Amino acid sequence: MSSLPRTVVCKLIRETRGAEIAEAAAVLPLMFMILLGIFWFGQAFSIYGAITRAAQEGARAGSYAPSCSTCGTDSLPLRRTNAVSAVHSALLASKLDPTLSRPPATPPTFNFCAGLTPSCDAAASSQLCVQAPVQLVPPSAAGGTQTCGISVSFQYPFQFWLPFTSLSKQKIWINSSAVVKLENQ
Repeated sequence: MSSLPRTVVCKLIRETRGAEIAEAAAVLPLMFMILLGIFWFGQAFSIYGAITRAAQEGARAGSYAPSCSTCGTDSLPLRRTNAVSAVHSALLASKLDPTLSRPPATPPTFNFCAGLTPSCDAAASSQLCVQAPVQLVPPSAAGGTQTCGISVSFQYPFQFWLPFTSLSKQKIWINSSAVVKLENQ
């Protein structure tokens, strides 16, 4: 009687029927997690590209001086307003909510240009950091001429959903910034 269970165990060990099902049950959850990870990181990369384009559009729109007789010499408020409008339009075109953006935790630091202090303009928008005029090239490097520009920077949230990982339902902030030389029309 003691040999009967041994033969049954030996037969079960040699039996290969159903092995594919057991292997698939072990591998499929891992493959599913990898596919979900690829999808969510692709979404994050897509949002990064969209907000980078939005920052570039905002900086480009804010770089042009208005050509009107009532604007006066101080065109910075209008430049900032143009930058904010362009960023909002670009975010909406990418099907992103502009109200979710916020200024970066640490705004980019620039040197002064034309005696003005470049700081984030909270009056134009509480969601963006628009700094103008900022010094792009020091006068010593540009042969004595100072090159001024405008900087647009902000953050946009993204929430991963990868079950059974530390990234599940975790919100990250994706940073974006762009700097463009100030132009006159």
